[in-house]
Amino acid sequence: MVGLVSAAGLVGFLSEPDPQLQIFALNTLNEQVDLFWIEVAGSVGQIEALYEDESFPERQLAALVASKVYYHLQAYNESMVFALGAGKLFNIDNSGEFEETIISKCIDSYIALSSSISPADSANVASKPHPQLSTSFPASTGATNTAASMTSPTTPFSQSTLPSKSLLSRQGTTTDLDPSQMNADSIGTISGATPAPLASDTVIRKQLQAVIERLFEKCFQEKRYRQVVGIAVEARNLDVLRRTILRATADEKRKGSKDSGDGTDSEALMEYVLDICMNVVQERGLRNEILRLILDLLNDIPSPDYFSIAKCVVYLNEHSMASDMLHQLVERGDPRSLAVAYQISFDLYDNSTQEFLKQLKEELAKDLDSDELSEPAKEANEGDNKDEREKAPESEQLLKEIGDSVKKNHDSQTTVIYRKIHDILNGLASINLELEFLYRNNHADMGILKRLRDSLEARNSIFHTAVTFANAFMHAGTTHDKFFRDNLEWLGKAVNWSKFTATAALGVIHRGNLSQGKKLLAPYLPKEQAQGLAGGGSAYSQGGSLYAYGLIYANHGSTAIDLIRKHFKDAQGEEVVQHGGALGLGVAGMGIGDEGIYEDLKEALYTDSALNGEAVGLAMGLIMLGSGNIKALEDMISYAHETQHEKTVRGLAMGMALIMYGRQEAADELIKGLLDDPDPTLRYGGIMTIALAYCGTGSNKAVRKLLHVAVSDVSDDVRRAAVMSLGFILFRKHSSVPRMVELLSESYNPHVRYGAAMALGISCAGTGLDEAVDLLEPMLKDPTDFVRQGALISLSMIMIQQNEAMNPKVGSVRKILQKIVSDRHEDAMAKFGAAIALGIIDAGGRNCTISLQTQTGNLNMTGIVGMAVFTQYWYWFPFTHFLSLSFTPTSIIGVDQNLDIPKFKFHSNTRSSLFDYPPEQETKADEAPEKVKTAVLSTTAQAKRRAQKKEKQARRESMDIDQRPTTPKKPAADADKMDTDEKDSSKKEDKEGETEGTPAPEGQKKKVEKEKVGYELENMSRVLPAQLKYLSFPDSRYIPIKKPTGGVVVVIDSKPDEPKDLIELKSTRDARAAAALEASERAVRGSETDSTQAQQGGEGAAAGVGVLTAVDEDQEGDEDAELPMEFDYYSDGGEEEDN
Repeated sequence: MVGLVSAAGLVGFLSEPDPQLQIFALNTLNEQVDLFWIEVAGSVGQIEALYEDESFPERQLAALVASKVYYHLQAYNESMVFALGAGKLFNIDNSGEFEETIISKCIDSYIALSSSISPADSANVASKPHPQLSTSFPASTGATNTAASMTSPTTPFSQSTLPSKSLLSRQGTTTDLDPSQMNADSIGTISGATPAPLASDTVIRKQLQAVIERLFEKCFQEKRYRQVVGIAVEARNLDVLRRTILRATADEKRKGSKDSGDGTDSEALMEYVLDICMNVVQERGLRNEILRLILDLLNDIPSPDYFSIAKCVVYLNEHSMASDMLHQLVERGDPRSLAVAYQISFDLYDNSTQEFLKQLKEELAKDLDSDELSEPAKEANEGDNKDEREKAPESEQLLKEIGDSVKKNHDSQTTVIYRKIHDILNGLASINLELEFLYRNNHADMGILKRLRDSLEARNSIFHTAVTFANAFMHAGTTHDKFFRDNLEWLGKAVNWSKFTATAALGVIHRGNLSQGKKLLAPYLPKEQAQGLAGGGSAYSQGGSLYAYGLIYANHGSTAIDLIRKHFKDAQGEEVVQHGGALGLGVAGMGIGDEGIYEDLKEALYTDSALNGEAVGLAMGLIMLGSGNIKALEDMISYAHETQHEKTVRGLAMGMALIMYGRQEAADELIKGLLDDPDPTLRYGGIMTIALAYCGTGSNKAVRKLLHVAVSDVSDDVRRAAVMSLGFILFRKHSSVPRMVELLSESYNPHVRYGAAMALGISCAGTGLDEAVDLLEPMLKDPTDFVRQGALISLSMIMIQQNEAMNPKVGSVRKILQKIVSDRHEDAMAKFGAAIALGIIDAGGRNCTISLQTQTGNLNMTGIVGMAVFTQYWYWFPFTHFLSLSFTPTSIIGVDQNLDIPKFKFHSNTRSSLFDYPPEQETKADEAPEKVKTAVLSTTAQAKRRAQKKEKQARRESMDIDQRPTTPKKPAADADKMDTDEKDSSKKEDKEGETEGTPAPEGQKKKVEKEKVGYELENMSRVLPAQLKYLSFPDSRYIPIKKPTGGVVVVIDSKPDEPKDLIELKSTRDARAAAALEASERAVRGSETDSTQAQQGGEGAAAGVGVLTAVDEDQEGDEDAELPMEFDYYSDGGEEEDN
């Protein structure tokens, strides 16, 4: 309507009795309401009356106009209700602001309504209810417990108040009612969700459903399946999720081709759903239901993504489904299916617990045994029917014999395949391959260790221990223990717990060396007791050897558990030996849930030994890792309240946290009880329980709780742990951590600052994140020594495997670490942190990174547990070795269908310097002290000048021309300066001329050649996680079965009939050579003792036997440990004089 300046006339038409005038007015207002809504707002009641009049022919038009008026009045709830009443007149295809706002409101209302009808509790229908603890915590009164919960004592931790924008947390933010009591009739009371008419009117709810269905159909037509998936997940509507995935699959089949646009590929959509489920969904019950739905859909697909199925199976702990999947692949028998089966087996070993793998191997062993036992049964049946076969024609007998032989060959091949799968699941294949990789590619810089040894006084126990840790981390998993062999005199200065730590370091260095582990530690292990006398050797080295034995077999206990358990039980009264045995049992038996071992540990706990209590409590948690065992928790809580030893309480607190690893909501009752306890050590355990129960989830409620405790608890230990635990919760969203702890890093409390530093190191490990480094750099100058220590350790975690091309600050960080170590005025704690940092930054021979999630995206249970226990080094230094469990080799190791390692190359489309090893530090040769240049006084120079003038005058007078060169004059500006004797200046200039001469252009050319983009890498090479996206496999013969994610990759040999070159395993070859050498030496020197033979074997572990097993006596005048003769080290007696 042109020239319309007022809506007064149109509003007047609404009062007319003629429906045609009213319809005309509504049509006109519908077009002009954006301009005249202020005038129309006063008559909105008349428009509503027209909508409510069932005899009015254009009720939907009246509803649409009313909706637009309420929209401009910002009454969005009423606007949405009337837009729903408008039916199809509300056009969702329009891209106007009104339509977008109402659609968003409809989606929010649909999510609130659907999630209330199917709350989180309904997602747990298939799962068991969380068991309740029968142990009561002591009630806190008054100001005794200042770490009180944010909510009332009756509000469970899982229902704490959350931010309104947190995904999948509306259950806690939209209402104060009990979510389990919510129904469709109560939705109208939810603030900001839907208006009251929506809850009370079934018709409007149907209209909402119709609009949402129209919206879904529009998304389906435009191939925007991911939007529907997001709405379905937030609404907890698994039916819509299933329908969306099936619709995407059907559309793809109908088209006959895959469109890789906006997620139209059904496989890509499935990966997207899996990614959301694992990284976004916070409720464990809902996640399980979605994973089960994905499993059902994947199994229905003719050629499913088995690797996605394996992810779901591991998280759901469905070992029977994993067994069925492997059976299905083996039965197919084609090379690709077998390669997929092997790759899935490798992935299952990397991502599963020992208990899961044990059950899976048992199921596979049943089928394997039945296959093997079926042949004798068949032969017996054939023997019974022998007469009948003899009566048959010869041709038939021949055919039967051929068929039987073919069947036997098939059965034997199947048996071989199952045995290979069993070996992979047993971990032998993966461990040997990683051990070989670390052994072949060891790039540890021994010069750093030597400087560290020379800079730190070995007589000081903390410094000796620091060098031990640096050596252990630097050579973790490489089996390279040459440093011990070359520094026996330094090693001999280890006493008591330093000796315990040094012996345990052998377990870090030889981790994964399963074939030689027992042999290496045999001289150190406790000897059999005879006639009531303890076996020879130091108790500290014996305890350390049990700890080392557990580290070698970490998370792969098998036979090691029985040996450690035997020594642990036999060491009654030997507290140090039992201490090491408990730690070894916990590391080797991580997550096996063995009740017998738990009872043995509990029996040792009840002896009430302060020395053993901490290790035993921790070991109990490691054995029951992630099981949520209520009986174990009740025992531990009860004893923690009875004992008076703080170390025992701390060990039990950590053990309870480990038992609740990954349990999420199931741990809420324990968390609340521990946080309300008046004992700060148990509150500390409550914080660590939050960290481990919600690790990697990014849970908003967990973060909120930790931040609250970090600023409210009176215990510095609890506050420090609360801030530090943020790193465990958010390591999958590490980029958000620096912003979160920025203010905490400037806190007045040094414990909070230390926690902020460690949170950055834990969450950003291996990323080189600039924001984290910028926060840590000022903390290196903190006035508190332990804050500097935490900053140094965290910097090394972040800078691990970083070079100058990836992060320019890594060079300055390395220089700072070495400067602090060599600074005599630096505090001991800061030096200790710098020494450990030097080991971490070069971990595993510069071939390992710190990763809390596996290469396939699952939680790295071993790494998380190792990092959590490592943080306890604050109280007990030997726990530092647990950090080695977080070290993950960064490699690509290709194996074929026969599990051989073929020689082939793959391409990296980057500059070689971008991901190259950092250069080794230049080692300066021992030079004589530089001579100070001779100073020449200015008066002498003036005297020389006067003498020269007189000489010149004399020459002029005599007219005698002297052709000899004279000393050139110096500029006037330098006349008064002190002269120096520059004897070597010409030589230096010559050297500089050589370096700046003709060779320079050649060097520049070589540098340009190195910087060419793209280079080849051999199989079993170091490949950083950031480098994976640049890899390609141009070799036409060996094709990877899946996109490489690092670690072991199974490749298909497209030319199996052609000869192939294999990579020889150097680690096993050198081990065999050393064994042969040792056997020959024993044959020659049969009368020598075993310890002497071991010392002369050439290995660091064997060479240090005589030093580490010597008994320490803390009395003055005692002799030092005897050193091996072949090294010609002699004591000068200074040690006794100093005493």
